[in-house]
Amino acid sequence: MKRSSDAFDSRRPIGMFDSGIGGISILREIRKLLPAENIIYLADQTHVPYGPRPLEEVQRFSQGITAYLLEQGAKLIVVACNTASAASLQDLRRGFPTLPFVGMEPAVKPAAETTQSRVVGVLATPTTFQGELYASVVERFAEGVTVLPSVLPGLVEQIEAGQLEHAHTRQILEQGIQPLLEAGADTLVLACTHYPFVIPLIREIAGNAVQVIDPSPAIARQTARLLEQATHRNDQQAQGTLRFVTSGDPAFMSDQLDRLGVSGIRVEEVCWTTAETELSQAD
Repeated sequence: MKRSSDAFDSRRPIGMFDSGIGGISILREIRKLLPAENIIYLADQTHVPYGPRPLEEVQRFSQGITAYLLEQGAKLIVVACNTASAASLQDLRRGFPTLPFVGMEPAVKPAAETTQSRVVGVLATPTTFQGELYASVVERFAEGVTVLPSVLPGLVEQIEAGQLEHAHTRQILEQGIQPLLEAGADTLVLACTHYPFVIPLIREIAGNAVQVIDPSPAIARQTARLLEQATHRNDQQAQGTLRFVTSGDPAFMSDQLDRLGVSGIRVEEVCWTTAETELSQAD
């Protein structure tokens, strides 16, 4: 039997990170399912977007951010970014073997199981499509299904700027989605955590007959499963705390959170040092 001093403190936070605010789509679902959990969310907005960056660079960012979140007491890390998951998830699990990770895996499996036309479109960033994770998912789950990739250049930046209904946002989506529809896709997989914020626009463009798969609820369920397996779930009755940090401008992120309905929370600034791959609290 462990001594009480060695007992695990289930009040330790869940750590989450993304290049920007995209992971808030995941955070919302985790908060619904696990309301007692304390959460620290890091937005690496100095380097947003991750999508066009080389895999090795995203790996360095992910390693440093994970080290920072671990220093803050994180008991589990949600890599709330498809690009970072594709580039770094296997590397992170090797580098931090005792820390549970939840990554973003493109939801090709449910898409392949439900498509009627046998054609599925995947909306993601270039780095996501380059990663081994995407290729593995398609190989394992998409037998007999045509999976068509589509990148949406500039969409993450539009969402970060709060331009969710802007004409240019619609143009980006139309250019990325129309070729998929013309090829017979009846299912669209959102493989970037920013993209759920423009689901209403996607539905307008694709039409009601096209299924749009948002992986956020499944990620929340996986987070709960891993916490249960490790007996690290916080079962207190009180509402968990939220802590937001950014490597960019805290005032700007605070405005972004207000637009997304997350208000009244102070955003802290962190200083990101790429040469040393570590994050430290800014003065």
